[in-house]
Amino acid sequence: MRIKTLVAAMAAVASLTPIVAQAAEENPWMLRVRAVDVLYQNGQSGAVQDLNIKAKNQWIPEFDVSYFFTKNIAAELVLTWPQQVNIYANAGAGQQNIGKVTALPPSLLAQYHFTDLGAIKPYVGLGVNYTIFGNRQNFPAIANQAQISQSSVGVVAQVGTDYMFDKNWGMNVDLKYATMSTNVTGSGGLAGASGKLTLNPWMPAVGVTYKF
Repeated sequence: MRIKTLVAAMAAVASLTPIVAQAAEENPWMLRVRAVDVLYQNGQSGAVQDLNIKAKNQWIPEFDVSYFFTKNIAAELVLTWPQQVNIYANAGAGQQNIGKVTALPPSLLAQYHFTDLGAIKPYVGLGVNYTIFGNRQNFPAIANQAQISQSSVGVVAQVGTDYMFDKNWGMNVDLKYATMSTNVTGSGGLAGASGKLTLNPWMPAVGVTYKF
């Protein structure tokens, strides 16, 4: 539902500039496919710190759609499918995998592109991230006695560059940072235990660019 909302928002913003789009010499749409290394910062408080609960870093695929209002100003919608995130904590003989949750983290960013450097086209971006968590109580190693929040809303910042091989194809290098967190609440034998896991991932990525 939230992804549909983000797509609708991007389409609505694009519809505000039909004259610019029609006047542009180039097609305003760009696609990117990236491989992203998600590096969670794992800030902890309360019971999350006591149990040393952490999300494990992971590689994920990413698909991005950009719309250029002018040659410099664009909006980018960042998408993937729900990703499994391994959660570790101090349990039994030490740090171990206590379960897996899913995270669906679409983002919508406004971008400024620098276009006077030939084939090298750097950009910066700023926007909003909305992460939806699933399997929120899937922690079999602790008898499913913990649950995380349903979602997280935060800011996402971005810097990157496209290197265009020709008019259409290029290589992309990108770095994003998102504010992302979830509350952790205990139940059963862990009733009354609670804390916060601040994920705040750095997301370096590399991929392929296609400009229509």
